[in-house]
Amino acid sequence: MMDDIAVIAPNFKRRLSGVTATIVRLVPIQARDIGIAATGPGLPDHVPHISLWRVLTLPRDRWRVWHARRNTEMLGGLILRHVFRRRLRLLFTSASQRQHSGYTKWLISKMDAVIATSGKTAQYLDRPAHVVMHGIDADGFCPAEDKSALRRALGYPQGVLVGCFGRVRRQKGVDLFVDAMLRVLPKHPDAHGLVMGRVTDAHEGFVAEQKAKVAASPVAERIHFLPEHAIDRMAEPYAALDLYVAPQRWEGFGLTPLEAMACGVPVVATRAGAFEDLIADDETGRLVDIGDLDAMTAAIDMLLTDEDRRQDWAEKARRRVLAGFRIEDEAAALVEIYRGLLTRDL
Repeated sequence: MMDDIAVIAPNFKRRLSGVTATIVRLVPIQARDIGIAATGPGLPDHVPHISLWRVLTLPRDRWRVWHARRNTEMLGGLILRHVFRRRLRLLFTSASQRQHSGYTKWLISKMDAVIATSGKTAQYLDRPAHVVMHGIDADGFCPAEDKSALRRALGYPQGVLVGCFGRVRRQKGVDLFVDAMLRVLPKHPDAHGLVMGRVTDAHEGFVAEQKAKVAASPVAERIHFLPEHAIDRMAEPYAALDLYVAPQRWEGFGLTPLEAMACGVPVVATRAGAFEDLIADDETGRLVDIGDLDAMTAAIDMLLTDEDRRQDWAEKARRRVLAGFRIEDEAAALVEIYRGLLTRDL
């Protein structure tokens, strides 16, 4: 019912993005505790949704929260409030770990409250912010009951599998992963490296360079470039792994380590994005400096050599996700902020 809507989550980008994926994951869970609807194009049917024109007809009998995650959505909230006189409390979530432009800073200054997705992100804001880190579906992302059977079903090799998933581009450090595997695999004849993710036209040359390096190596048959997996079945590739590597040079937040950890897979990651908050160093994985190929190679080698440690960290990784990085934890923290905005005087 329209009268039940207390929060509106705009999605002004038709193409699938990390922000869109966040809205799709969160809104159905938040709807269990508060009246919330998304608005905008490209959203699946299971997400509570109203058209933008219907936002203009919402009763003005009470305040509602407009939760923006992009500049266009902050601007849209300002227009709705000041031009169309909608009674909206404006909230913005920032995931960026870089200096904001003057325009973005101005938009942020007009918000009633701000959320940062990590402590690092909060440092780039010129105002206080709530820190709410992303969580994941720990029921969907879980260890495989039979890893060997899962690998057969996916067409993956057996042995020890090391994965690097996500968009395939230099920013994501895929070349560092390839270089590390070229160094490590000759020492571990039962191990394989898996690269999987979307390749856009702008990065086809980069991918061709990585494939050429692999083809010229003595381990060419053990580094696999896989097509992008169906997004609604993404837990399967993670659950098939023994080790996950997140070699990013830059990242806003970065969910892939959490997805791996939830599947009982330890992680080697750079100190990019929120990885230092997600990974307990020397407990659920190993953190290395950004761009440090030697350290990354050594960490991968250590975990491929020490199966007992790898298994211990795998169990602790799953427990860490369950202890505070579930999507239900993220949803509850956001609902608490919504209720605070709706009940306090500004």
